[in-house]
Amino acid sequence: DHTLFVKKKEGRVTLLLVYVDDMIVTGNDEEEIIKLKGLLATEFDLKDLGKLRYFLGIEIARSSTGLVLNQRKYTLDMLEETGKLGCRPASTPFDTGHKLSLRDGKLLCEEDKGRFQRLVGKLIYLTLTRPDITFVVNVLSQFMHAPTDAHLKAVDRVLCYLKKNPGKGLLYVKQETVEIEGYSDADWAGCGDIRRSTTGYCVYLRGNLVVWRS
Repeated sequence: DHTLFVKKKEGRVTLLLVYVDDMIVTGNDEEEIIKLKGLLATEFDLKDLGKLRYFLGIEIARSSTGLVLNQRKYTLDMLEETGKLGCRPASTPFDTGHKLSLRDGKLLCEEDKGRFQRLVGKLIYLTLTRPDITFVVNVLSQFMHAPTDAHLKAVDRVLCYLKKNPGKGLLYVKQETVEIEGYSDADWAGCGDIRRSTTGYCVYLRGNLVVWRS
């Protein structure tokens, strides 16, 4: 990743993450962090905002339990944009009794097609902190080229599910032991259009979810 820079020296690790004109500086040694900030200040006009609380739509909260990452504001903005702030919350993001297909419903007009594509794009970004919607968003993204009213209805279902708990996210707790756990599952030819199988997996590091995909 060309935006992440890592310095390791005698057990001390310093990390610099850069995105356009936003930066995160962190590490396991305060002295090294201060030194890096000073070096950057000699080259660039910087404003130190203190401890990280918000970065690219992701909110960071600290507690005695650990670190919480969520996209509450991002989610609420999306619900407001789509008029779903007052909707009835859905208990699940997807109707498991129905498998979406290319043949479902009628093709959308160009305006609604653009709306569908924008919403799915936003939902893809939301999966950074919401692994609970990863599967359904992956399914919906397969219909970007020719979405139907049935697919748009499924997007609305996801939005109603997000209304239930817009601040839901990831909790990272400090653990002393270094353990890696991985879980996976798959169906068999579950896709109704091309009979392709779907695989899902997740990886935990020190009891914290760090990688997931469906």
